[in-house]
Amino acid sequence: MFENKRILVTGGTGSWGHELITQLLPQQPREVIIYSRNESTQVAMSRQFEDERLKFCIGDIRDKEALTMACQDVDYVFHLAALKHVPVCEDQPYEALKTNVIGTQNVIEAAIVNNVKKVIYISTDKAANPSNFYGMTKAIGEKLIVYANLLRSNTRFVTVRGGNVLGTNGSVVHLFKDQIRQKGQVTITDVNMTRFFLTLRDAISLLFKASIESVGGEIFVMTMPTCRIVDLADVLIEDSGIMDVNVVESGTRPGEKIHEILMSDFESLTTVVYDEQYLVILPTLNIPELRDHYRNCPPVSFSSFSSAHNLMSKEEIRHILKRGGFLV
Repeated sequence: MFENKRILVTGGTGSWGHELITQLLPQQPREVIIYSRNESTQVAMSRQFEDERLKFCIGDIRDKEALTMACQDVDYVFHLAALKHVPVCEDQPYEALKTNVIGTQNVIEAAIVNNVKKVIYISTDKAANPSNFYGMTKAIGEKLIVYANLLRSNTRFVTVRGGNVLGTNGSVVHLFKDQIRQKGQVTITDVNMTRFFLTLRDAISLLFKASIESVGGEIFVMTMPTCRIVDLADVLIEDSGIMDVNVVESGTRPGEKIHEILMSDFESLTTVVYDEQYLVILPTLNIPELRDHYRNCPPVSFSSFSSAHNLMSKEEIRHILKRGGFLV
């Protein structure tokens, strides 16, 4: 799919971007354009990869004109750029709106103008029945991406909805390890809290699979393991070898859920199981080729996909942390 193609990655200097580029370059693209706002992270990334196929472009997805210029002669767009921290988006909703909603609309329009083949939008479990402003902006982004397939263009738009990815910027794994080492305690908002987790390597592998096999208009949901946050903390504490580390409960933050869901009750009515690793949420909008493509896929047999169920044991958590490179 990507051989000898030009690819644009918005927000490409983040954790997802680094792993995406790592797995993308061996597929022999002609050029990969990293479009982001931060000059210093672009310089650091350029030095890290030292690959002439990587091109760096300073720009903001809020700037439609600059984005349109960057999309010239591009075949595929991975739209990673977002304001993603829940407390930041709660405190500064206007900024979250401008980046996550207006910015996504700008990506859609820039892609259509430049006749891009496919746009892959990275969403989050927080977009399903959103309880905070971040989740609301990502849910609106999903709706815009689905609707873009009806705009009579040659560009196809698809959403991939993931959960928490271990080790990304601001990840709870890094936070807990720092707290254990520096403070001798771990702060958890609620001991009953559960979350979906996936390694970054696995997340990008699944992202590629959805990118290749998608038609346009659907939402690919990565099925992923879940765990109690307190169990994750216990595994990291045990691995640290530091004695008498306390777990302190601080109370939930504004907009924070105890359990996340990857698919809502309403969405389950139009969701099918695809290739075991995915659920595919089909839109209520009429996109005939989409229905036809998934006609042989069985419908889901459950009404909601919650992080409260199928929890990993501590041994399973330890295994996924080792696979992610966080434990030796």
